Amino acid sequence: MLFRALFAAVLIGSAAPAFAQSQKINWPNYQEGDFVIRDYTFAGGQKLPELKLHYRTLGSAQRNAAGEIVNGVLLLQGNTGTGANWLRPSLADELFKDGQPLDAGRYFIVIPDALGRGGSSKPSDGLKGSFPHYRYHDMVDSVHKLVTQGLKVAHIRLIIGSSLGCMHSFMWAEMYPGLMDGIVGLSCQPVEISGRNRIMRRAAAEAIRHDPDWNNGNYARNPTRYIYSAAAGSFMPESAARIQEAAPTRAAADRLYDRRVARIAKRDANDSLWAIEAIEDYSPEPDLPKITAKVLLINTVEDTANPPELGTVERAMKQIRQGRYVLIPYSDKTHGHFTHYYAAVWKPYLSDFITTLGAAGAPR
Repeated sequence: MLFRALFAAVLIGSAAPAFAQSQKINWPNYQEGDFVIRDYTFAGGQKLPELKLHYRTLGSAQRNAAGEIVNGVLLLQGNTGTGANWLRPSLADELFKDGQPLDAGRYFIVIPDALGRGGSSKPSDGLKGSFPHYRYHDMVDSVHKLVTQGLKVAHIRLIIGSSLGCMHSFMWAEMYPGLMDGIVGLSCQPVEISGRNRIMRRAAAEAIRHDPDWNNGNYARNPTRYIYSAAAGSFMPESAARIQEAAPTRAAADRLYDRRVARIAKRDANDSLWAIEAIEDYSPEPDLPKITAKVLLINTVEDTANPPELGTVERAMKQIRQGRYVLIPYSDKTHGHFTHYYAAVWKPYLSDFITTLGAAGAPR
């Protein structure tokens, strides 16, 4: 029960397979940068003199007469890691190469680090417990400013988001209808977080808040007592079969767990807690009828975070005028919740979806 109660920690700090940083230099026009928003006011009323978003871009920009980019593709990360996750060979090699669905010769691809992660503003930058308690609305709003004001993208061909980014993609389609032609969500549900999912997330947050060393977020040394349950819970969304392959003996399982504990111990507790609790304002279902973009949602049957037996996805998708839901069956190629890291599994659905979008910017 403890494992299930704390599985949400993986969505913040677990270990999807590592990737080679050198991969990024192989993509055309690859750049990294920082966009700073001055005097940013969060939805909850708190303010930050400077909110920084780190981002990556690659590909070929097409511009209109005003100099604005009109062939943008926005890739939104999951809770794990940074936007650089999209540069993993299991994603980038399947998506960005010539002739692939997101051919970098055809699109201008934007990959931000979400607020609270990577090179973007976060509690561990120095404010610790005084850092504003951001929510999903703030995360979407700040990236919208980066894309439209900072990078001058006037039209987004496609938004693709995984896990956290999947939920954000539905919010983008609701908050900025008409800005994008389509959205593709990987590993999420377009409904309020409730039931077991909510309980698991609450338990992961409480484990940090009740760590004796946490001190209301103003600790001198990073709390570590919560990491043991967080490490255990971090395996829950992964495919049980893939874990068994990696740890077929008791000794191998112990080594795998110890490595996970060591990895989670390196992460900042406040960064993890703020990220877990950012979901408090996520409730897209009432506004789903507002979506005018075409929508593709892809989940897997073995995703513990989004169990298909609930029927919540089917209920929600009925409210989207041009929506399609794909539920991928189990195979030796799926990885539970983290199947979104393996584009070869879901790329055929993406390719078919792109063909339905019509001409870029055409009326829907």
